[in-house]
Amino acid sequence: MSKIEKLILKFKSDPKDLTWEELIKILAHFGFTENTKKGKTGGSRVKFINDNKDIVNLHRPHPGNIIKPYLIKQIINKLKSWQII
Repeated sequence: MSKIEKLILKFKSDPKDLTWEELIKILAHFGFTENTKKGKTGGSRVKFINDNKDIVNLHRPHPGNIIKPYLIKQIINKLKSWQII
């Protein structure tokens, strides 16, 4: 099993310790890239877009680096609704 496959299994298992960097790797695996267009007050809001123009909006976690479990569930539900996972 590859590293990304292990990471996706962790992602799907409702983890309490998924980091921002791990989430970026997972989204990149599914074809999402960070939208670099930001307004003057972009702040911690980050948009990830894929080729189908599906958008995942997130706030970069702070002060820590751990993604909240409720956000992981929301992302999983979005990816399932788009039939990506």
